[in-house]
Amino acid sequence: MNTNSGLLQIGSIKAAVFRKPIKNLHLSVLPPDGKVRVSAPLHLTDDVLKMFLASKISWINKQKNKFALQERQTNREFVSGEDCYFLGKRYRLDVMYKDQMPKISIRGRRIILQVKPYSDIKKREKVLLKWYREQLKIIAERLFKKWQKKIGVAPSSWHIRRMKTRWGTCNHRAKRIWINLELAKKPEHCLDFIIMHETTHLLERKHNDRFKAYMDRFLPRWRQYKEELNRTILSHENWHY
Repeated sequence: MNTNSGLLQIGSIKAAVFRKPIKNLHLSVLPPDGKVRVSAPLHLTDDVLKMFLASKISWINKQKNKFALQERQTNREFVSGEDCYFLGKRYRLDVMYKDQMPKISIRGRRIILQVKPYSDIKKREKVLLKWYREQLKIIAERLFKKWQKKIGVAPSSWHIRRMKTRWGTCNHRAKRIWINLELAKKPEHCLDFIIMHETTHLLERKHNDRFKAYMDRFLPRWRQYKEELNRTILSHENWHY
């Protein structure tokens, strides 16, 4: 697909513009920082796009303010007393040092991170991320099987990885799906929505009306779950969908 990009500014608003061989304009304000993105047909001039942006300034500012008010998780040190999220619930992290194999357990509203004495921040983070990955894999495997039955298609493979700009992604041609490790911290229905969304891309690559009609059929409340996912607590890294 032929594309070209540029930057337009209207007052204090800067918009990244991507021209593509498409029919309609698409305006997005992306979390967590409220970056403005415009996908535009190739033939539209800068003046036309500036007029379009000027007509949307009120809406753009509303979206930017919403993201600015979102709660964000502070930089992590992986020490006792920090908040720790799992499946949409907040836990207190307790770090225990024992000369045994590292492990993690949940006791009430506490996540116990057991590591060997003198484990540094990178090691503590590695143990916690490994546990998140293991838990997410168990839940995602069940959900992928569910959507395979409902949608009638399945990826050739699916994987978990840390991503800074996507909750999930699908390679339509190879039929491979990736989901964001950060989803282990979100409510299960948010993970369910992402898996449904990416699996639906196996039927339709683009985010067009056909794609949305599929999602309306498979998961009527998908818009609510998408909104919830984008307004739940954000990591100190730039996660968004």
